[in-house]
Amino acid sequence: MGGELAAVRCDLEDFAAEMFEPFARADQRRWGTVYLRGLLLDGRRKSVEPMAARLGEDGNRQALANFVTTSPWDAAHVRARLAWRMQHVIKPTALIVDDTGFLKDGDASACVARQYTGTAGKVTNCQAGVSLHLASDDASAAVDWRLFLPESWDPASPKADPGKVARRTTCGIPADVGHVEKWQLALDMIDETRSWGIDVPLVVADGGYGDTAAFRLGLEERGLTYAVGISTTTTAHPETARPHTPPYGGRGPRPQPVYPEAAKTVKKLVIEAGKQTARPVQWREGSRPGSGRSGVKRMYSRFVALRIRPAGREIRKACDGPELPVRWLLAEWPATEPEPVQFWLSNLPADTPLATLVRTAKLRWRIEHDYREMKQALGLAHFEGRTWRGWHHHVTLVSVAHAFCTLQRLTRSPKETAPA
Repeated sequence: MGGELAAVRCDLEDFAAEMFEPFARADQRRWGTVYLRGLLLDGRRKSVEPMAARLGEDGNRQALANFVTTSPWDAAHVRARLAWRMQHVIKPTALIVDDTGFLKDGDASACVARQYTGTAGKVTNCQAGVSLHLASDDASAAVDWRLFLPESWDPASPKADPGKVARRTTCGIPADVGHVEKWQLALDMIDETRSWGIDVPLVVADGGYGDTAAFRLGLEERGLTYAVGISTTTTAHPETARPHTPPYGGRGPRPQPVYPEAAKTVKKLVIEAGKQTARPVQWREGSRPGSGRSGVKRMYSRFVALRIRPAGREIRKACDGPELPVRWLLAEWPATEPEPVQFWLSNLPADTPLATLVRTAKLRWRIEHDYREMKQALGLAHFEGRTWRGWHHHVTLVSVAHAFCTLQRLTRSPKETAPA
């Protein structure tokens, strides 16, 4: 995009004017546009100093740093406008939630801690950001963000670190912000986007969210359908299982209905169903060359779909009656593998075709594609400021820049939105 920026300068200025219309001051709108240009120009680092060096006469380092770090503009207003614009373009079929790591060398940045991140594939020193994306088969856009605050940064937590708590003021972390689990941050973002008038009834997430029954129940309480990853140790009963009430002995409280057999892991349920129950499904075309008629590699595997009753104390407490609700268990079981390799849980209707289940669960690739583009080309993880406000400003501006790139691709050719 950087080499082509001059050709689309007017488009960028129009888009920036639309996104930054809520800004109170003209100088905020000006530096917002300049910051976007800095993110879109070619160059390895997209922190303030190298961007300023590339921006020529607009390369005012102090003005750019002030705009992103301390200027009092509300990132949520920009995200709402971005969501409204991209909803009409993307026509989203799903909301996707996930989190990504921002690796750090020091410990002075807001909410940095030693924690697991898939970005590094290990526990390391980083910040963690949770994001929500509007997605369809052809395009996606990050429209909301939360910076995860670890327990070590929360003065109300028994795991509070006095050194980190003392840095809250320097980092500008609001006094009312405490530790909230990532799955709850995801629900909060879903509520926020719905308050903006974005009504997408389907949510997709990986096992970091799907393994939490409270997250799934939260989606159901909101009337949302979902297809979420789960771990192999998630337990459930077969659909045919029924609870029974043990006979009353005449003393003490009457016994409650229970399932006579212990719940099994989802992996065991699929293995018991047998590899012969797996069916081939092609869910999309990739971008790499292939031998098929389309000339590109097709994304293809074999899948088992079972109707099951997920188990667990939280689910039992949420039930109106003695029977656990029936849900879809989807498992990918490639022909070359001795066991299933991936699992999902979904509350899509009972008559949902297997191909629809697979395409829905696999739509999560879009958020990985977005993270890759925002990190490699737009400097998502390059912000060097240490403040809470600065982090939220930067990721919001990167999301705006990414949406602009998506709009340009869709304008040229819808097919150009295929993954790299």
